[in-house]
Amino acid sequence: MVTPDNVIELLTTYKYHLLFPWAVVEGPIISVIGGFLWSLGIFDPFKTYFLLVIADLIGDTFYYSVGRFGGRPFIRRWGRYLGVTEERLLKTEVHFQHHAGKTLAIGKTQPWGMLVLVTSGLSKMSYFRFILLNFAVTIFKSILLMLLGYYFGKSYTLISRYFGLYGKISVILTALLMIAYFLFIKRRKL
Repeated sequence: MVTPDNVIELLTTYKYHLLFPWAVVEGPIISVIGGFLWSLGIFDPFKTYFLLVIADLIGDTFYYSVGRFGGRPFIRRWGRYLGVTEERLLKTEVHFQHHAGKTLAIGKTQPWGMLVLVTSGLSKMSYFRFILLNFAVTIFKSILLMLLGYYFGKSYTLISRYFGLYGKISVILTALLMIAYFLFIKRRKL
């Protein structure tokens, strides 16, 4: 079982060779741990920050690509079972045309953020616009998480639990809001 203690031990041993791929897959907690290892003098803050930003952008590009290149055929074939229609897809495209920055900024701070990244690709947002907006959010998110690790790094197990709790609360609140929204829409149509 991988625990934060194991991760710190492995990162201390293999340093940036392991930091980068782990950050591509699991950015937030690795950013916090990277900040903690910076506070101990094990990691260089500039090299760590640079690698975390690049890794985050690569991971996000993967999710964008899933939506852009694989999403539409999947939606056309299976969307009706998920409640996703062409009409809803068009509404999503319009939403991303008008609110891409806000949507990406909020989405990247949520545990379900990968869905926003996939949806941005699915909505045909240009990759150039996606990467610029994403970069603007990532540069701030990465430094904030590193600073969190730097100043409160000894509490990384507690921080990890809060990420888990925060994620569960966010998912529940999002689900409740979506249910309320759809109930409201259905009532309006009646």
